[in-house]
Formats: sequence, structure tokens, C-alpha cells
Amino acid sequence: MIDAHLYMACLNLRGRRALIVGAGPVALEKIEGLLACEADVTVVALNAIAPVMELAEAGKIRLLERAYRAQDLDRCLLVVAATSDTELNTRIYRDAEARSMLVNVVDVPDLCNFILPAVVRSEFLTVAISTAGASPALAKRMKREAAPMFGPEYVQLASLLDGVREWAKATLPTYEERKVFFEEIVNGDPDPIELLRRGDVDAVREVISSRQQVALTRTEDLLSD
Repeated sequence: MIDAHLYMACLNLRGRRALIVGAGPVALEKIEGLLACEADVTVVALNAIAPVMELAEAGKIRLLERAYRAQDLDRCLLVVAATSDTELNTRIYRDAEARSMLVNVVDVPDLCNFILPAVVRSEFLTVAISTAGASPALAKRMKREAAPMFGPEYVQLASLLDGVREWAKATLPTYEERKVFFEEIVNGDPDPIELLRRGDVDAVREVISSRQQVALTRTEDLLSD
């Protein structure tokens, strides 16, 4: 996996079916990550630890307390194999590959067509860190060190910018114009992040309003040429 050129993407899993095979501590970590993304999670395992049982009893996941079957993959977008049975993990990988599915066998890069990065997550903001499977431990350390770098001011700015996305789509006709508009806000002077660190939300709103006027004038000038 470390030699692979990975295509980094963010999946919208809301309501999409995901299968976890295994129900131990490692599986629990994967289950919680999928639930955070509002996936429809099914877990197949002969035995489940108490927290997994509790999620099933609360109706947050579907728990099948039996051996894995290839049919369990039907209508699923992805599968994570989190068992200590090498033969079973290999079978899951082959079954998933035959269906052109996304499959991850935990801690076995050769049996993965996607990997799960370490993630720093908050509203509007997700930072993913990957070592291409070389060292999950290093990725977790980098996650711990990255988390304090992106405080609430980044989430706040993302929210403010989200509030003008529809305006930009309706007013600025090209992708390039919209790109310039947002980059001039994010990278401009005064720095919106520094303003938010000082608690000056109104100043950031004024910056956005000013850039809207500049972008609108620029668009009108282009249309009149």
C-alpha cells in the first residue's frame, strides 16, 4: 500500500449500507467512525463486546450474531474486516473485490483497496492524515498534534463562508470567479482567522460583504466588455 498512489476522497455515507465483520475493540472504532458519518451499519460476528451490543440494543446498528456469509455484502457500499482470522479476512477481501466493492482489512494493507486515515473531525471541518498504511501509530500521533492547530475559529469561518455559497453560485457565473472570490477572503488582509481569534465576527462579515461587492463589480465589468 505504501507504494500505491492513493486517490484521496471524502465519501458521503449518509444512509449507505456498510458492513463490519467482527465486533471487538478494533471493530468498535470502525463502527463509531461510520456512525459519525450517518452510515447504515450492519455488524456480523459470532461474539460481540458489550459496547457493540449496546449500540445494537439502542437501534444504532444491525447486529447479526453468526458467521459471515458472502451474501452479507449485498447492497453494501463498503466492508471492513476487523477479525483476527486471516483465512476469513482473505475470503472477505476476495468476495468484496469480486463485487467491485470498497474493502478494508484492518492492519493488512495488501488486503485493502482503501485505507482509513486518522481523522480530526468537527462541524464543517475534517482533517484526514494518512501514511499510506506505513504506520497507523504515526498517523495517530500526527492527528493529536494537528488537532490544536485548527481551533474553533476555523469552524466559524467555514460556517460563515458556507452562508455565502448560494450567493456565489447564483451571482458569479464561472468556477474561476467563485474560486477567486473565496480565496480573496480566506487569504486576504485582514486575516479572517486572526479576526475570529479576537472574537470580531462582525469584522469578518464586513470583509465578506466587501469582497462580494468587488466580485460583483468584476463580473459586471466582464459582462459589459
